[in-house]
Amino acid sequence: MAEIERESMEYDVVIVGAGPAGLSAAIRLKQLDADLSVVVLEKGSEVGAHILSGAVLDPSGLDALLPDWRDRGAPINVPVTEDRFYMLGEAGSLRIPNIVMPPLMSNHGNYIVSMGNVCRWMAEQAEEMGVEIFPGMACSELVYGEKGEVKGVVAGEFGLNPDGTPSDAYEPGMELHGRYVFLGEGVRGSLSKQVIAKFDLDADAEPQKYGLGMKEIWEIDPEKHREGSVTHTMGWPLGSNAGGGSFVYHLDNNQVYVGFVVHLNYANPHLFPYMEFQRFKHHPMIAELLKGGKRIAYGARAITEGGWQSMPKAAFPGGALLGCSVGLVNVPRIKGNHNAMLSGKAAAEAAFAAIGQDRRGDTLDNYDTELRTGPVGKDLKRVRNVKPLWSSKGLLASLSIGGFDMWTNTIGLSVLGTLGHGKSDADATEPASKHKPIDYPKPDGTLSFDRLTNVSFSMTNHEESQPAHLKLVDATIPISVNLPTYAEPAQRYCPAGVYEVVEEDGADARFVINFQNCVHCKTCDIKDPSKNIVWTVPQGGDGPNYPNM
Repeated sequence: MAEIERESMEYDVVIVGAGPAGLSAAIRLKQLDADLSVVVLEKGSEVGAHILSGAVLDPSGLDALLPDWRDRGAPINVPVTEDRFYMLGEAGSLRIPNIVMPPLMSNHGNYIVSMGNVCRWMAEQAEEMGVEIFPGMACSELVYGEKGEVKGVVAGEFGLNPDGTPSDAYEPGMELHGRYVFLGEGVRGSLSKQVIAKFDLDADAEPQKYGLGMKEIWEIDPEKHREGSVTHTMGWPLGSNAGGGSFVYHLDNNQVYVGFVVHLNYANPHLFPYMEFQRFKHHPMIAELLKGGKRIAYGARAITEGGWQSMPKAAFPGGALLGCSVGLVNVPRIKGNHNAMLSGKAAAEAAFAAIGQDRRGDTLDNYDTELRTGPVGKDLKRVRNVKPLWSSKGLLASLSIGGFDMWTNTIGLSVLGTLGHGKSDADATEPASKHKPIDYPKPDGTLSFDRLTNVSFSMTNHEESQPAHLKLVDATIPISVNLPTYAEPAQRYCPAGVYEVVEEDGADARFVINFQNCVHCKTCDIKDPSKNIVWTVPQGGDGPNYPNM
C-alpha cells in the first residue's frame, strides 16, 4: 500500500484516553496555564463508554485535583455506610471481623460510584476549561520524531477493508502532534505496549500481573437494598484453582454492582472465569440478595495487579504513561482510580514545567520520580507483598502473612522486603494433561446467563466490514499448539465468547475469531499461553457502550 498522506495538528499536549488519568492530566494542565493547547482522544463512542470499574472511589485523587468537586455537582453521592468481608464455602460463609483488617482496608470516607459517569462529569469540567475532547477517535499508530522520540499519534482512521486495504469510504485519519504525548489507555493499551517495548521501560520491573474483572448491574427488591453497603468475598467457588474474589456494592436507585475477579495467573487451562462468576451468584448469600431482581448490564475488563514491583518506567522520550498503563491498582483495596487521577496530575505538572523551559520531546524524569516517591508510590509500596504471596502461597498465606505485612507497613516496616512475582500470567498456564476438566453447571437464565446473552447487555457493536482488531502472530498456533497442549483456553478465558474452536464432521478443526463480540477487556493479549494474540484498536466508536459502569 502506498504511503498514506495525512494532515496534522499541533498541540502542547496530546492525551490518549478519556479515563480518570487522562482527564485529570487535561484538567491540571489547564489549571496551570489556561493558554496551553490540550487534546484528549477517546476510542469509545462517548466519554465513559469503555469505562468499567468496581467501583468504590477513594476521593483523595479528586480532592487533590478539584477540591470543590462536591460544589461542582460530581456524581459521587453514595458514601460507604458498612464494610463486610466474608470467606465463602459452597453452602455457607464466615464473616471476617473488621477489627483484624489493616486500617488501609477500611472504606470509611469512600464512595460507591459509576466511574463511567464520573469520567463524563470530569470531561465536562475539562471542556469548560478549554480542553478539546474527541470521542470515537481510536489512536492506531504512534508518530516518531527525528530523534526517535514519540511526537504524536494517528487518530480517526476509518474505512479499511477486512484485508486491511482502503475501501472506497476510506478516511486516513489525522496526525496529532504534541510537545508531549500522554498514554492513558488503561490496562494493556496497544500503544503503551509498543512504547514499553521500544524504550525497554520494564527492564528493571517484575512481570506485570493481571486479573479479569467481570461485572453486572442488578436492580433488586427494595426491601433487600442497603444503600452504601460494601461486601467483599473470597474462597468459593474458586478454591485452590485460582486467586480472586467478589464484590457487591449497593448504590442508589435499588441497584447493586455484582462483580467477580479472577487472577489470570491460574495454571489449569480448563478454568472458565466467566462461569466461575456465574456459579458464584448461586451461593445462598448472593442468590437470596438477587432473588426477584433483574440484571440490566454486563461488562468485563482486565485489571493490572502487579503493583509496586511491576511498574515500568512511566516516562519516555516524548511522553508519559498514566494510570493503568503503568499499573497503579492497590490490589487488596481493589482501588486504582485515585492513583490514576494522581498520576495524571503529576504528569501534567511535569509537562507544564518542561514547556515553561521551552522543552519538548525529552523524558519527564521528574514525573517518574514523583510517581514512585509521592502518594501513589507510598500507597502501592505498603501492599506490595500481598499479590506475590497470594500467587505463590495461596489465599490463607495472603490473608495471614500478607495481612501482617500490611500492618507493619503502616509504620514503614516490612519483614518480607519486596517479593517477586515470578512468571507472567501467560507462562503460568500449564498443559491440560496436568489438570482435570471442570464441570460447570448450565446457566439457569435467572441468576446465571450464557456469555452471548450477557454480552448483549454490554451494548457492544463493531462494524463487521473492518479488519479484525484481534491479530494472530501465527494463524496456525491455536490448532497446532494451543489445542493439543492447552485445550485451547481462549475458548474459556474470554468473557465475551470471541474465540471458538469449530469441529465439523469430516473437516479439520478451525479457530474462529468473532471480533464483533469483543468488550475490549484485553484478557486474550495477556493470557494466551503462546503469546500469539495481539489486541489492537478497532475503528473509533466501536466496542461496548457501558451506560452506568
